[in-house]
Amino acid sequence: MTLVGYSINDTIVVFDRIRETVGKAQGSALDDILNRAINETLGRTLMTSLSTLAACICLIVFGRGTVLAEFGIIMTVGIVIGTYSSVYVASPAFRYLRLRFGPKETAAKPKAKRSKTETAVV
Repeated sequence: MTLVGYSINDTIVVFDRIRETVGKAQGSALDDILNRAINETLGRTLMTSLSTLAACICLIVFGRGTVLAEFGIIMTVGIVIGTYSSVYVASPAFRYLRLRFGPKETAAKPKAKRSKTETAVV
């Protein structure tokens, strides 16, 4: 449960940053937007993962021969997989869904000018 919660929380942070970046960068290429969003969250993600990983390594080293060492190993594997999935799976999934089901880009049609008689108040 801890690993699933950790991975989901990290993935939500990445998706939220993608959402914010897409909203601010209208007209930019989708790949550039996703790259910028991942770069903005990468530092936070790595620092969180490394600090949690340090605690797991302490469990492995100081809990040698006990259940704590096994728990530390399981958590270490989960942290690595969770971090990878939140960084390298979230943005391609967003890109696929956006291109498949997102708004279709259409050329803006110029509006026809209205004559004065159409715009006059009666």
